[in-house]
Amino acid sequence: MESIKVWYSRIIRSRTMWFNFIVAIFASLEAVYSVLQPFVPGNSYAWLTVILTVGNAILRVVTKLPLEAK
Repeated sequence: MESIKVWYSRIIRSRTMWFNFIVAIFASLEAVYSVLQPFVPGNSYAWLTVILTVGNAILRVVTKLPLEAK
């Protein structure tokens, strides 16, 4: 049980995990409700993938300390 608490606390402090979580929520909502579909081009999911990849790369570069040190 202690290892789950440690794992959970590390995830909560991770900007990369928060970024992925937010992008996943928006992508899921769009897939279910198709709110943006009439307003955005069909390749929007391709752009979302690019944004996610670049965002993750940027977060990895700016991260200086391991989560254990935070």
